[in-house]
Amino acid sequence: MRKALLVIYCIVLTIGKCGGPLLMLAYFIHGGKRFWFSSWLTTGGWPITLFPIACAYMYSCRTEPTAKNKLFLMKPPLFVASAVIEVLTGVDDYLYAYDEALLPVSTCSLIIASQLAFTAGFAFILVKQKFTSYSINAVFLLNVGAGVLALRASSDRTDNESNRKYALGFIMTLAAAALYGFVLPLVQLMYKKAKQDMSYALVMEIEMVKCLFAAVFCTVGMLVNNDFEVIPGEAREFEPGETMYYAVAIWSAIIWQFFFLGAIGVIFCASSLLSGIIIAVLLPVTEILAVIFYKEKFQAEKGLAFALSVWGFVSYFFGEIKQTEKKKPTPKTEIPTVPRRMESA
Repeated sequence: MRKALLVIYCIVLTIGKCGGPLLMLAYFIHGGKRFWFSSWLTTGGWPITLFPIACAYMYSCRTEPTAKNKLFLMKPPLFVASAVIEVLTGVDDYLYAYDEALLPVSTCSLIIASQLAFTAGFAFILVKQKFTSYSINAVFLLNVGAGVLALRASSDRTDNESNRKYALGFIMTLAAAALYGFVLPLVQLMYKKAKQDMSYALVMEIEMVKCLFAAVFCTVGMLVNNDFEVIPGEAREFEPGETMYYAVAIWSAIIWQFFFLGAIGVIFCASSLLSGIIIAVLLPVTEILAVIFYKEKFQAEKGLAFALSVWGFVSYFFGEIKQTEKKKPTPKTEIPTVPRRMESA
């Protein structure tokens, strides 16, 4: 059951990680300018989580009809921990929205690859994650790839973008990677320290609470910056049209919810490091989609960073295969017994 869930979560994470950045970029390149609104969209689709929660509740009622099926499973300490973690996620959403507005999606995606190093470091500190030479090599290569972009990152900025804005986008992208790299192991630590059995329904409740608090955090930011008053006018001035503006907003909220559901699901079924690895693995896919749909440039620096990233991915998965082979029990060879008659002979 857990393996099937892991496959489903990986598919959901793939949809969210590839589609979310592209939709967010579509909002900015066609006239969108509200950072708090775009950050709100990343977690504003939290009611979607009610569907898997309802499915889990109905499954529990059907399989355990005599048991007392509580409508809410979270205890107060777990609720508070989820709320605190998601406030951090709300800050990360804002940083990431700023990144998408200031950097090309291909550059932003490759810089986000450094998130894996932060995830690995915090996983080692918080949850005592064990590493192999292959996983260490993968983390190193992915971060070298991001460092290559830092050397000549200004080569792919747009003509009307200043050095200051590009540098700010680069710094905020790195900050977003570090913060989310901290959040992933923190979620795994919360699972370990929770004095409750971590069921599928409970994990979905945690995700709902997390996204709800992040959305509230971003809503406060929208109120302070008067985003609610500006959005109707921004929709009318949107280049593809007002209808397309709201379509992009709605689909962004839905697709980003796929990302969070997938990420927290992979942590539940496996580990925070695997969640970070899968996110990093999806970066080349986002790269290709950005070049295809938005006609972004792909200079030598990005090509080298891309190659290092692929090398890192291969190194990690090769190491996982080797570890799996080592864990397999070796078949015992049976020594044929000598018949008693032959012994006496």
